[in-house]
Amino acid sequence: MNLQKNIHMVTTIAMNNELKLGIYKHYKGNFYKVIGVGRHSETLEEYVIYSALYESKVFGEGALWIRPKKMFTEDVFVNEKVTPRFEYIGEAETLKPDA
Repeated sequence: MNLQKNIHMVTTIAMNNELKLGIYKHYKGNFYKVIGVGRHSETLEEYVIYSALYESKVFGEGALWIRPKKMFTEDVFVNEKVTPRFEYIGEAETLKPDA
């Protein structure tokens, strides 16, 4: 395989693996804003960094969370059907979660 074709494959894989920033709905109903993806300093595992778009009695308003990217993007089995754990709703600047 030539170098140019190899680079194209790696670039395509990386682009298809990107997570869109913006508003996501958790399968349990709450809304979150994904603000970035970071890496664990020792394992280099990717983690999604996101904030709650609601006020929690325990954690307050806009609590920050991290979750392994693999877990964030996986499907879950709920009420006898497969659904995404987090569903992309749209860009943060153009959407309000209660719309």
